[in-house]
Amino acid sequence: MQWWSDFLDWIQSDAGWKIISTAVIPFVAIVVAGIIGAAIARGAIRRLIAQRDHEMRASAVAALVAAGQGAATWHSQGPDAKEHAELLASQADVAVRLLPIAGADLAADWASHELRDMRTNSVSYSYQAEQTLDEYRDRLVEWLHKPSRAKKLFAADLDRWRYSDNAVDPVVLEQQRWAEEQYAAVAHEPAAPAHDVPLTSPIPMVSGHVVPSGAPSDPVSSGSTPS
Repeated sequence: MQWWSDFLDWIQSDAGWKIISTAVIPFVAIVVAGIIGAAIARGAIRRLIAQRDHEMRASAVAALVAAGQGAATWHSQGPDAKEHAELLASQADVAVRLLPIAGADLAADWASHELRDMRTNSVSYSYQAEQTLDEYRDRLVEWLHKPSRAKKLFAADLDRWRYSDNAVDPVVLEQQRWAEEQYAAVAHEPAAPAHDVPLTSPIPMVSGHVVPSGAPSDPVSSGSTPS
């Protein structure tokens, strides 16, 4: 322990204390201040990155919701409006897929399916398209705030749709053709058909009322004109 005694004697000496007070203490203070400053800067950068990611995701979600609003009224739009809606939907899809967030591809695939579903349901003049739009918006907002939980729900829906019956209801196709003919008669120009093949079939409806099972739901085949 002789070296420790010598060290204490040196510290208590004028030369030792002068070195400690003029060199060692300032150096330690600078190192501690640097560590604290780095920790503060790291936390600020992480918060900035998180805020930026949230803003990017919010912008992408807003674009998808806007595309959903256009899909819900698909068959009441003209060719130019449909083309513009398809462009917005494509841009929103790309924006979501480019997000550096886990589950972005699942969210884009899920939204693409829902957009096709809303475009199909819009031809029957039912409230189903509006209900789908509300659920579509709520699920995307949930993904904005809770991406991990929403990612699992998106994957579950996609798996369920993948193994469900993908047959297209002929009644829906006939209604779609009838709606396009009605638009062409009113606008005096051909209607642009939907490019997306519907994956699910809506409830057949006429004039906003559900058609009972077995009753004719097609305005064209039944010979009646919807009011």
